[in-house]
Amino acid sequence: QVQLVESGGGLVQAGGSLRVSCAVSGSIFSINVMYWHRQAPGKQRELVASITTSGKIKYADSVKDRFTISRDNTKNMLYLQMNNLKPEDTAVYYCNADSVDWGPIWGQGTQVTVSS
Repeated sequence: QVQLVESGGGLVQAGGSLRVSCAVSGSIFSINVMYWHRQAPGKQRELVASITTSGKIKYADSVKDRFTISRDNTKNMLYLQMNNLKPEDTAVYYCNADSVDWGPIWGQGTQVTVSS
């Protein structure tokens, strides 16, 4: 199995920065792609960023040039550095992984709130 635990959410003013983290444990070698998604109140969950094992990265247009996804394979961690945050970035942020053995795995989410 694969377990994902997010941390690092919180309250920040617009224009500020925050980094959310995701600790990965279990069958980490079965993971080929990792993602950050977010879900705002009353809205559908949306993909924010993805990173493959080879380091290929993609971002949603709404966060491009503000957010940076990265992974530290030595620490089994996934990160999302968020800069120049806007109130519309307020959401629960979820780490998830595609495992070739276990399918899609989700963390429990961490709340990010951006005040105007």
